[in-house]
Amino acid sequence: MSDAKIEEAKAALRAEAHKKRAAFHPSLRSDAARAAAAHFFEGVPLEKGEVVAGYWPIRDEMDVKSVVARLMDAGQPVCLPVVLGDEQPLELRIWEDGAPLYEAGFGTLAPPEEAPRAVPDVIIMPLLGFDRYGTRLGYGGGYYDRTLATLDKRPRLIGFAFALQEVDLIPREAHDVPLDAIVTEHGVRNFEKKAPVT
Repeated sequence: MSDAKIEEAKAALRAEAHKKRAAFHPSLRSDAARAAAAHFFEGVPLEKGEVVAGYWPIRDEMDVKSVVARLMDAGQPVCLPVVLGDEQPLELRIWEDGAPLYEAGFGTLAPPEEAPRAVPDVIIMPLLGFDRYGTRLGYGGGYYDRTLATLDKRPRLIGFAFALQEVDLIPREAHDVPLDAIVTEHGVRNFEKKAPVT
């Protein structure tokens, strides 16, 4: 499949995914987020001291604020991403307990400029869609792809999504790094199958 065809297919999947997620009733989203948080702590092992990169949810993304808060309460180092600009990797800043968050573009909040930077062991990732191979459909900006390319060690990638965000197959390009697991309101699913590069 040509690059243009792949981008066309992904654009169609993104449009459909946006519609499906937006149609999910807010009260059901809240229930699903609580269930997913419980599944995360039951089914995703973390070593003490591992740095976990979370995210501040925007629009109708799965809300992981309770996960981030519980990790911080347990003393786990947590960082949040900051978009510095187009075509740049994300900057991952440690959120220290009690530190205020600031508007960081795209409707997200992040730790201040002076917050320490971190290299994550685990990244909790937002997404629009996922498939049975762990291929993640993001928003198309490439921020996570660029960030992963800068890291010396590949972190574990844990997607957070509503079960309705699963699609049959997402075209995967060579730069697309698959998820290690997805957490939904139905549980944690680890990915072992390898998807073909399209």
